[in-house]
Amino acid sequence: MRRYLEFIKEVEGLKSTLRTAWTATGRQESTAEHSWRLALGAAVLCCEFPELDREKVMLMCLVHDLGELYTGDVSAALRPDEGEKHRQEQLDVSRATKAISGPCAKEIMALCEEYNQGQTPEARFVKAMDKAETIIQHSQGANPPDFDYEFNLSYGMEYFQENEKLKELRTLMDEETGEAQHRSLQ
Repeated sequence: MRRYLEFIKEVEGLKSTLRTAWTATGRQESTAEHSWRLALGAAVLCCEFPELDREKVMLMCLVHDLGELYTGDVSAALRPDEGEKHRQEQLDVSRATKAISGPCAKEIMALCEEYNQGQTPEARFVKAMDKAETIIQHSQGANPPDFDYEFNLSYGMEYFQENEKLKELRTLMDEETGEAQHRSLQ
């Protein structure tokens, strides 16, 4: 039990890892907050996708950003080198799971790698939902005056094109992005 307790204490750092997104009250969002809402959103939307392994989806949502624990969030808008970013995140996930080791750590590592590869239906769904949560937050947040709403309109588009329900979700989010952009110009 001590190993699990150490792991849970270690990942508390995600509560203080800030992202480049702003809450509706104007406070910077943490990675933990993003992961929580991603998991909740995926849980409810997963009901529309009975072919998916819901438990795997939920676990993937919860661990997909563990790699930000030590090096922080790197905004997709900065267009980072994805290969280098994934390599560093895998090292950080390995470090974060060191306390638990064994099968549980291997499962977390495998889920993070599966997410990064984006080849399975579950990983592609979580990637779509991850992008969706970010775009929704950008539309909902009290963003700085120079916020780039145009980025949202292309961000992660490829993950929404495989399914009519995800296309519909994307259309709604793009409309909200346009509305948020319009409000910011007033």
